[in-house]
Amino acid sequence: MPVEPLQTLPMRPADSNAKPRFTLPPGSCDTHFHVFEPGYPHVPEPLYTFPDATIAQYLRLAEWLGIERMVLVQPTFYGTDNSLLVDAMRRIGPRCRGVARIEDDASDAELDRLHEAGVRAIRLDLFARASWPTEDIIGYIRAMADRARPRGWHLQFYTPGTIVRDLLPFLAGFEHTFVIDHMGYMKESDGLTWPDFERLLRVLEGGHCHVKLSGPYRLAKDGSLAAAAEAGRALVSARPDRLLWGSDWPHLPDGQRDTGELLNLLADWAPSADDRHRILVDSPARLFYAD
Repeated sequence: MPVEPLQTLPMRPADSNAKPRFTLPPGSCDTHFHVFEPGYPHVPEPLYTFPDATIAQYLRLAEWLGIERMVLVQPTFYGTDNSLLVDAMRRIGPRCRGVARIEDDASDAELDRLHEAGVRAIRLDLFARASWPTEDIIGYIRAMADRARPRGWHLQFYTPGTIVRDLLPFLAGFEHTFVIDHMGYMKESDGLTWPDFERLLRVLEGGHCHVKLSGPYRLAKDGSLAAAAEAGRALVSARPDRLLWGSDWPHLPDGQRDTGELLNLLADWAPSADDRHRILVDSPARLFYAD
């Protein structure tokens, strides 16, 4: 398996990003970023060009924006080889926690090692399982919850909005803490409707659901941020205490998004400083730093 991609995708310099338009509360956390460094095994056929998005570059961005805590999420580029994830958490220190991808048969010893390194959640790639029947996906979710539960981990769903929609009846009664990435990924271009999104809001209002305010540009076919505004405000109105903010840095596939502009969406979606505190500090502290 190759470990040295031949081409790299350049990233936007940290100081070219907009500064926050509001005062970030102490302990503010970015709960969704990725890093890519040479020398680590990656999947045989990556879906994107290797980004020049190193740990050092991300930390410059975090300092520029005033982010004190961060959660590194295992990208599809590295599959279930969490070597870089573990190394990055070690190099950054205890303010960085992780979300790992694991094999179905990962040993308890391996999961314990990941926990000791700072992992606090399992990332479920349901894009890779999109062809599965819903009942099989539910079985997989239950199995991963069984692996997560002894360590106090939650589950993080990286999934097409169509699967989110199909899973909502199950998720409404699912008795394990879970986070849905990218605002539910409910794209109109995939045939999803506002009533579908309202059903997600009802699941968010009860049970154990959390939603990540990340990747708003993923919701629109043209990458428009305006398309996500109504959804963002509705999520904050429903349960600000069940939301987290994530930069989704380095914003693939082009690496040129303004992360400060994405952070500043909270000034509109969550105009209350108390709600922003819930999103940026309280929810991340509860899910990632409670121990």
